[in-house]
Amino acid sequence: MNPGPWGILIIVIAILLLFGRGKIAGMMGEIASGIKSFQKGLRDDDEKPISQIDASAKSEAESEAETVKRNKDS
Repeated sequence: MNPGPWGILIIVIAILLLFGRGKIAGMMGEIASGIKSFQKGLRDDDEKPISQIDASAKSEAESEAETVKRNKDS
């Protein structure tokens, strides 16, 4: 049941007719910008010192514990 070259060509033409070239190009641009921002975020995390990462994780855990405690008391 693998689509042959003609099947793939028909699918591509149908997609182009349904969405248009401009809309597909816009979606690809959005995907590319999302990938770039994701990679930038990964690089920014690598540049943080370990002590800063540990401190932020500890403060997040403490704030979550306080929230759980408040919700439990209610």
